[in-house]
Amino acid sequence: MSSRTRLALGLLGSALFLGLLGDELLRATPLGLNVLLWITAVVAVLLAVCRWQRARLTGGRRWMLPVLVVFAGLVVWRDSPWLVSLDIFALVVALALGSLRTPRPVHRAGLADYIVGLEHAGAAVTGRAVTLMQQDIDWRDLPKGPQAKQAVAVGRGLMLATPLLLLFGALFVAADSVFQGYVSDAVPNAHELLTHVLLVAVFAWVSAGFLREYIFKPEPFELDVEPKSTLGGTELTVVLALLDLLFLAFVLVQLRYLFGGQSLVEARTGLTYAEYARHGFFELVAVAALVLPLLLLADWLRRRDRGRQDVLFRVLAGALIVLLFVVMASALERMRLYQRQYGLTELRLYVTGVMVWLAVVFVWAAVTVLRGRRQLFAVGALVSGFAAIFAMNVLNPDALIARTNLNRPKLDLPYLMNLSDDATPELVKALPTLDPLLRQQLAAELASRRQSSDWRTWNWSRYRAQQELRKVTP
Repeated sequence: MSSRTRLALGLLGSALFLGLLGDELLRATPLGLNVLLWITAVVAVLLAVCRWQRARLTGGRRWMLPVLVVFAGLVVWRDSPWLVSLDIFALVVALALGSLRTPRPVHRAGLADYIVGLEHAGAAVTGRAVTLMQQDIDWRDLPKGPQAKQAVAVGRGLMLATPLLLLFGALFVAADSVFQGYVSDAVPNAHELLTHVLLVAVFAWVSAGFLREYIFKPEPFELDVEPKSTLGGTELTVVLALLDLLFLAFVLVQLRYLFGGQSLVEARTGLTYAEYARHGFFELVAVAALVLPLLLLADWLRRRDRGRQDVLFRVLAGALIVLLFVVMASALERMRLYQRQYGLTELRLYVTGVMVWLAVVFVWAAVTVLRGRRQLFAVGALVSGFAAIFAMNVLNPDALIARTNLNRPKLDLPYLMNLSDDATPELVKALPTLDPLLRQQLAAELASRRQSSDWRTWNWSRYRAQQELRKVTP
């Protein structure tokens, strides 16, 4: 048997083990400890196969493993669906990091390389298992001795016996109620059995694809991302100069009105200060999100020269980033005024977090792209994105929302009741300070959350919430 066939069979067996483990762990919801255990098992199998083959993980694959474990661990820490979604997104991006095919070092991989890596990670989910079974395993190379013939005979016997067992078993079940009870206890119902089979198949299929993707040495793939046509310095100068003027006009208005005081706004617009701040926040977030790809596209399309046009592009692009920071400061100030009047929500808080992350990315773009080191931009944006998601987990948004809104004169209790168990300790702590009617409503809602949790779905926030709820009497 060839070494490649032996390796492929080992991966197939490992995938079946991970499929069975995935069915046992991940069919329980909500997500919690089961995610960490399964991801850790995948990482352990990957490392064990590498040691068996005396292979070494290199490049993005080496950095992928700790990222997978860290963000799977964060699923065990927080309960917020928003945070869990971000953590799962980070796991997907980490898989793309492991699928990089560029011959360059990881820290010099460009945005296009990460897109290709994401495509390969998607291909691992959908088609690598087929490649493993059809191309990597030479079925003609399998042993054909007496043991192999005996195994085939056993398989045929099982196939022949199955319909007979079903026929006579059904007759015995219909003939005796006691025997029927024993069979019902021993054999799961058809729906449950089908669910188990499907889950095992799905997790085994995904595991086989990923193991095949990350074990076999990939062929380096150099993506040609040079534009077919470029723009001259004059065209880009006109575009950036006009955008700078537009942004400058908006900034001057913001300096006068939003940062100029409440009386000026109310006299000029007829709106309260909070109402003025309420309008336009999400539009300004969209402006900030659109400027980044615009600058990257302009830098990609421009003709490379070392003359005056190159300097002018960098000056105008840098000025646009500076003006954008004022626009982003305006958006954050609007959110501060809005939050002071109407309180915090998950959407407002997470969008604010995106704004802060964009500010970091723009600084990194100025340091790399505008200084002719574009190849370093993607890894900085990726690392800052991972750091931002980790920081949001540390911040605990639901607890912050509950703590902030509970101190406001107008309390939106129904919204607070819909927050995850991350906010439960703050809500329990606030019970003695509430009006009797609100206290009774909140206590009744919190008391209804008491539940016995499956060990597979164990989560620190849910565990802590259950501990706090023992203090609550409805």
